Amino acid sequence: MTFEVEVNGRSRSVAVEAAGPGRFRVTIDGQVHLVDAARIGEFGLSLMIDGNQPASREAQVVPCAGPGETLVWIDGRTMAAAVDGRRRRRKGDEGGSGAEGVQSVVAPMPGLIVRVNAEVGDQVHAGQGLVVMEAMKMENELRAQAAGRVKAVLVAPGAVVEKGQ
Repeated sequence: MTFEVEVNGRSRSVAVEAAGPGRFRVTIDGQVHLVDAARIGEFGLSLMIDGNQPASREAQVVPCAGPGETLVWIDGRTMAAAVDGRRRRRKGDEGGSGAEGVQSVVAPMPGLIVRVNAEVGDQVHAGQGLVVMEAMKMENELRAQAAGRVKAVLVAPGAVVEKGQ
């Protein structure tokens, strides 16, 4: 199965095919890697990359509000990733998600609100960071799905939120 994956604004072609139980052949922009993968908890993965020159990584992959959108934590860094992001962007306006009407920004998992970067009445653009929350020992920026005006802000720094809140 081949995907187009956008990570921090950079697009990559990724093909994944099974190579045995828990083992995958992953081709990223033409470069082939053999990956042993095991799930750790709800969002965690343990990855052993290229068995002959092993590189072991622990990753957290957390789904976000939009389809195909995730936050990925690996090697102490958090990155936004969108699967088939370019194809989805072509459907919308100016790189937005094509969302219309009232849009809610919700927590993809339980966490602590660190910063709120928007106030009631603010004009925002698609993809603009609105709230930063800490979850699973990493900061996650929650972004606007579409351009619009902020109607309500229901959290403040220091608030603890549940998934979907």
